[in-house]
Amino acid sequence: MEECQSKLKVQGGKTLPKSHTRLSLLITRVKALQAEYNQWQKRTPEIISNNPEVLLALGKEELQKTKNDLEMVLSTVQSKNKQLEEDLKREQQWQEEQEQVVDALNRIEEEMKTQTEQLSRKRALQQLQNKMSKVKSYKEGLLNALGEFLGEHFPIPEKGGSTKKKKSFEKPAVELITLHEILEILIHKLMSTPHDPYVTINDSFWPPYIELLLRYGIALRHPEDPNRMRLEAFHM
Repeated sequence: MEECQSKLKVQGGKTLPKSHTRLSLLITRVKALQAEYNQWQKRTPEIISNNPEVLLALGKEELQKTKNDLEMVLSTVQSKNKQLEEDLKREQQWQEEQEQVVDALNRIEEEMKTQTEQLSRKRALQQLQNKMSKVKSYKEGLLNALGEFLGEHFPIPEKGGSTKKKKSFEKPAVELITLHEILEILIHKLMSTPHDPYVTINDSFWPPYIELLLRYGIALRHPEDPNRMRLEAFHM
């Protein structure tokens, strides 16, 4: 205290710069406290009374006042605690409601995902079916066009050729089939049994048509059996 007072006395005669405003306020406060301290040092405590009954009554009065103050504080604290408990219950209830909302949203999300997946699968299946239908229609169109082309340019052959003289009532031993029918047989065999695509050449196959298919690489003869042939696998 004395050291602080000596420093204050030294600083008291000096003018502090503006940057030391806070220090100046502290010095002023210390001076005020010092003046108040000096006044208390000069005062003589007043004796209320030497009578024990008076002192007892005053003590009871102070105790009662203290009790009342404490009861008021206790009531305030209890009221505050009750309010906090109610707030806590509301917060817990709000939290439970939010959790229920989150659970409901999660269930809705899962249902939406499932529905979306199902719709995606249905859409993909529908698209695939549409593509297959288009391919089938395109295939039928190609086969029809091929059939018309082959029927026009490669008609049903006549056994022995038209230049040979035969009686009109004579019929060939085996009815020859068209080039279109030969190709259909080869295609069906290749698609139904790709592991064994070879077809046995019989008398209904006109030899010029067989040579035509082999010469242009449309069909291949069996490497070990010349009486069997297969369609070239153009789709592989």
